[in-house]
Amino acid sequence: MARLARRPGEPRPSAGPRSWWRAGSRSRGGSWLRIGNSSVAGQVFLFQAVIVLLLVAAAATAVVLQAHRDSQQEATNRSLAVAGAFANSPGMVAALRSPDPTAILQPRAEAARKISGVDFVVVTDARGIRYTHPNPARIGQHFVGNLKPAQAGHPFTARNTGTLGPAVYAVVPVFGPGHKVVGLVSAGITIAKVSTAVEEQLPVLLGAAAGGLLLATAGTAFMNRRLRRQTHGLGPTEMTRMYEHHDAVLHAVREGVLIVGGDGRLLLVNDEAALLLGLPPNPEGRYVSELGLAPETARLLTSEQVADDEVVNSGERQLVVNRRPTDRAGGPPGWVTTLRDSTELRALSGRAERARGRLTLLYEASTQIGTTLDVTRTAEELARVAVPRFADFVTVDLAEPVLRGEEPGPATATGSGLRRIAVHGIAEESPLYRVGVEFSLMPSTPQSASLAEGEPVLTTDLRSSDTWRRHDHERGELLMAYGFHSFITVPLLARGVMLGMVNFWRAQRPDAFEQDDISLAGELAGRAAVCIDNARRYTHEHTMAVVLQHSLLPNRLPEQSALDLAYRYLPAESGVGGDWFDVLALPGARVALVVGDVVGHGLHAAATMGRLRTAVANFSALDLPPEELLGHLDELVSRIDEEEEGADGRGEDGAAARPSGGRTAVTGATCVYAVYDPASGLCTVARAGHPPPALVHPDGTAEFLDLPAGLPLGIGGQPYETTEFTLEEGSRLVLYTDGLIEDRAWDIDVGFEHLRTALSGRPGHDPEATCRAVLDALVPDRPSDDIAVLVARARRLDTDRIAEWTVPHDPAAVAAVRAEVSRRLTAWGLEEAAFTTELVLSELITNAIRYASGPIGVRLLRDRTLICEVSDTSSTSPHLRAAAATDEGGRGLFLVAQFADRWGTRYTAHGKVIWTETALPRGGGPHPF
Repeated sequence: MARLARRPGEPRPSAGPRSWWRAGSRSRGGSWLRIGNSSVAGQVFLFQAVIVLLLVAAAATAVVLQAHRDSQQEATNRSLAVAGAFANSPGMVAALRSPDPTAILQPRAEAARKISGVDFVVVTDARGIRYTHPNPARIGQHFVGNLKPAQAGHPFTARNTGTLGPAVYAVVPVFGPGHKVVGLVSAGITIAKVSTAVEEQLPVLLGAAAGGLLLATAGTAFMNRRLRRQTHGLGPTEMTRMYEHHDAVLHAVREGVLIVGGDGRLLLVNDEAALLLGLPPNPEGRYVSELGLAPETARLLTSEQVADDEVVNSGERQLVVNRRPTDRAGGPPGWVTTLRDSTELRALSGRAERARGRLTLLYEASTQIGTTLDVTRTAEELARVAVPRFADFVTVDLAEPVLRGEEPGPATATGSGLRRIAVHGIAEESPLYRVGVEFSLMPSTPQSASLAEGEPVLTTDLRSSDTWRRHDHERGELLMAYGFHSFITVPLLARGVMLGMVNFWRAQRPDAFEQDDISLAGELAGRAAVCIDNARRYTHEHTMAVVLQHSLLPNRLPEQSALDLAYRYLPAESGVGGDWFDVLALPGARVALVVGDVVGHGLHAAATMGRLRTAVANFSALDLPPEELLGHLDELVSRIDEEEEGADGRGEDGAAARPSGGRTAVTGATCVYAVYDPASGLCTVARAGHPPPALVHPDGTAEFLDLPAGLPLGIGGQPYETTEFTLEEGSRLVLYTDGLIEDRAWDIDVGFEHLRTALSGRPGHDPEATCRAVLDALVPDRPSDDIAVLVARARRLDTDRIAEWTVPHDPAAVAAVRAEVSRRLTAWGLEEAAFTTELVLSELITNAIRYASGPIGVRLLRDRTLICEVSDTSSTSPHLRAAAATDEGGRGLFLVAQFADRWGTRYTAHGKVIWTETALPRGGGPHPF
C-alpha cells in the first residue's frame, strides 16, 4: 500500500471514465438474475447469450426464407397441375364447342376447385371470354391478365396480388383437332394457403433457443456464485475500480491521512497530510521521529494514545487530530491518523458568531425599543438593549424641545441645549454625566462633529486622542482613570430632524470598537431615533389635546345649594378622548348634571366635546326639558357630521377623498342629562345611548335607574323620553362614561356589577369618598379609554324657606298677595328687598291675570338669591320691549328687568313660569340649608 503515497504536487493517476456508483451494482448473494457486466461470469453469460441469439436469429431467418420459396413453388406447381388436369380432362373440347359451354363446365370447374383446394378454376374461349368463375356474375367477362403465351399454345404461370393477398395462377391451353387452341383453363391459389409449414417450424426453433439460453444462464449463475465466494463478491474490474477510486479519494480529500506501522514507520501519507505537516519528499518507509516534526506532533503520532479531536500546533497552523488503531478487527498492527486544519474555520466561525450576535441584537432592539410612546422610556430602552453585548455604557442626550414634544431648532446640530436622558452600564457608578444634566458641546469634539455631519464618529483610542476631552477636561481624566478606552457617537436623526445623540462606550471590555461596529451602532440609533420622534410627535399632540381638553372642561363648579358634588376625569393612557361632564345652575335653585362621551381620541374628539359642552350650556340657558335639550343636541351632531362629510368626504368632482387630518364623523356620541329641583326633590333624567346613572340610597343600597336608552346623538329619527323620580335627601346620583365599566377582560354586565359592588354598602359616604372608592375598584393601571365620573348628593330646601300662594283670577287679589309677600320677607329678615319684590310680583301677577286664564301660582324661594316665580296655564311668552312716550302700557317687563338681576321664562307641561332672581341684602339671614 506504500505505493499509494504521492508527493505534494505530484499528479495522481486518473480513475478513468468509469463511475464509482457502478461498483455498488454488484450482487452479494442475491438473486441469480442480478448478474451483470461487473464480473467475469456475467461477461461470459452475456457472450453466450449473444451467440445463442445470433444463431437463433440466423436459423429463423433461413427457415422463413426457405419457407417463403417453398410456398411460392408449391403454389406454382399446384395451380399448374390443376389447370393442366382440367384442360386435358375428357369431354373438354366437346363442351367448349357445345351451344352452352357454361352449363357443362361451371359445375365441373367448381367441383375441381373445391377438391384441389385452389382459389379459382376459370375456363375461357380462345379469346379470353370467361365460361366459368367462382363468382357467376363475372362469367362472360374478359379474363384479367396476360393470355398471349397460352393463346400461342404454351402453358405459363404468373403472380399477382388480389383482394385475398399475394397469389400464383397458371394458364393452360385446350387443344382441338389439328392442335388448334380452342380454349384456355386458368387455376390460382394464394400463397398464404401453402405457408403453414413455417408456422409449424418456428415454435420448435424458438423452444430450442429458449432452452439454450436457460442452460447458459444456469451455468453462468453457478460460475458467478463460485467466483463471488472466492473473491468476496468482487470481480477483477471491481477490484481495479475500487483501488483507483480509493486512491483518488485518499489524495483528493481535504483531511490529512497517515498510517504508521507498529514499528513506528510511516506506511502511507496523502497529499493533505504532507502539506499540513511539512513532510520531506518520499517520507514513506521512514521513522516518524526522523521526519523533523514538532515534538508535540511527533509524540502524538508515535504514542499508543487514542485521540478525539485533539488540537495540536504545527507551525502557524492549528490541527485537529484523530487517531485509531488498525488491529481492532484482526488487521495488522499500526495506527491511522487523520488531520484537519481548523485555523481558517475557527476564524470564520468567530466572524459568523459575531454576525449572528449582531443580528440577534438588532432583532431584540426592534422588539424592545419603542414599546411606549414616551421619549424618556424609549431612550432608556435603547441603553438597556446595547449593554452589555455591544457596549459597556450607553448615554442618550436629547435636545430640550424634544422632551416637550416640540421640534428642535438648528442649534441642536451644534450641540447646544442637550440634556442627559438615559445612562445605563455594567456598573451603577461611573464618571459619566448623570441623568438630568444639561450641557452644550464644545466645537471640534467628536460629538459635535457627529451632530454637524449627521454621521457616526468612531474614536478607537481615547488615550491618543485629545479632541474628545475638550468639552470637559477634568471629567475626561476621570473617564480615562475609570478605564474608558473607546467610544462611538451616533446622531439621533429621524425624518430630517436632529433629535440628539447616543454614545456607546467601552471600558472593561478589552477590545476597542472597530469600523465594523459603526454600522451596528447606526442601526441601533436609527431604530431608536424613529421611535423617539414618534414619541415626540405623540407627546406634542397629546399635550395639545390635554391642554385643549382641560380648557374645555369646567375649571370650577358653579355655586349652588342643591347638590354636594365631586368629580373625576382620567384621560386614557394612549390619548385624550371626548369624555366630558358639566354642572349647570338653573333658575329656581335647580341644578342640571350632564355627562357625555364622543367616540374617538385626539384633538378632533376633544374639540367636538367642547362644541357639545358649549351647546348644552346654551340649551340649558333656555331652560329646556331634558328630552327637548337632547333633541336639539342630536340635530347639532347631525349638522356637524354633515359639515365634516362636506369638507373631508368629497372632492370637487364628487369623488371620495381622504378625510383631512384623519377626522371622522361624530356619530356615536352619547349623553345623559339630569335636572334636580331641591324644592320638591324631583329629578328628571333623559339619556341618548349613554350608560344609565346609578342611584345610591341613604342606606347604602345601589341600583341602576331604569331609563329609556334612546339612540346615540347624530342618528336621529326617534324622540327622546324622560323619567321623573324623587330623590331622598342624602341620596347619591352617580353619572359616568363607559370607560369606567368597559374592559376587554370582562363583559359589560360584569362591569355594571363591579360598579354596583363599589357603590353598595357605604352609607354616609360623601361624594369625594364615593369617587375614590369607584376609581380604586374599577380603574386599571393603564386605562385604554377616558373616564369621567360625577357624583351628586341630594339636598333639600327647608320648607320654611319656601312660600307659595294661589292667586285668584281677579286684579283685586294682587294687593293681598303683596301683603303676604311683605310679611314673609320680614320673617326671613329681608325687609330691604320688600319694595323691589312687591313691585316685581305685582307686574308679573297683573300680566298673568290680563293675558292668561286659569289658576295663577306664586312662589318665593330663599336660596343664595331671592327667587320669585309666577306660573299660569298660558304658553304665550312675554317679550321685553321699549314703550314709546305716548304708550299707556308695555313698561311692566321693562321695570321687572330693571329691578331684578335675572329673569326669564320656562315652560312646563301645564303652562309656563316667569321667574326673577334678586340678590339678597347683606345680612339677609342664615343659609337656607
